[in-house]
Amino acid sequence: MSWRGSVSPSDRIFSCLAYLLPLLDVFGVVVGVILGSGSFLAPLLLVIFLPLQPLISIYYFGGFMPLIIFFALYMLVVRNDKVSHFIRFNVMQAILIGIVLSLFSIVWRLVLAPIFPETSIVTQTLFNTLFLAAVGAAGYSIVQSALGRYAEIPTISEAAYSQVRY
Repeated sequence: MSWRGSVSPSDRIFSCLAYLLPLLDVFGVVVGVILGSGSFLAPLLLVIFLPLQPLISIYYFGGFMPLIIFFALYMLVVRNDKVSHFIRFNVMQAILIGIVLSLFSIVWRLVLAPIFPETSIVTQTLFNTLFLAAVGAAGYSIVQSALGRYAEIPTISEAAYSQVRY
């Protein structure tokens, strides 16, 4: 639904590129557990992330690169009224998906990891679900952005709309 005006092809491309961030974030969260335990999703993980390997190495170079990218996108894109609403909304939604992934990672490390070993069925279920949800949300959003539509993800889209000025 591009009710804020027409969406140019360049807006569509830049909006699709924003959803590389959640893909890079989910890689950092789930790669150790999924590949280390021989999950059935390991081949899919490799197929998705092998082409992204150069970006992954840049994104995780040093400890603060994801934080720097987060602040740069938020300040330079989301809060910039000169950028189209379509791009700002999609960048904000990609940032919010990344925040959800980061919160899961923190809760996992502090609360759940001491309780459940990496090879337990609970751990496998959580990480497989997280991987599929993040890749599904990013994939859906990329397709919707390529079509020039706003990707409506419950709760996350509402939060993105509330953060993006008109």
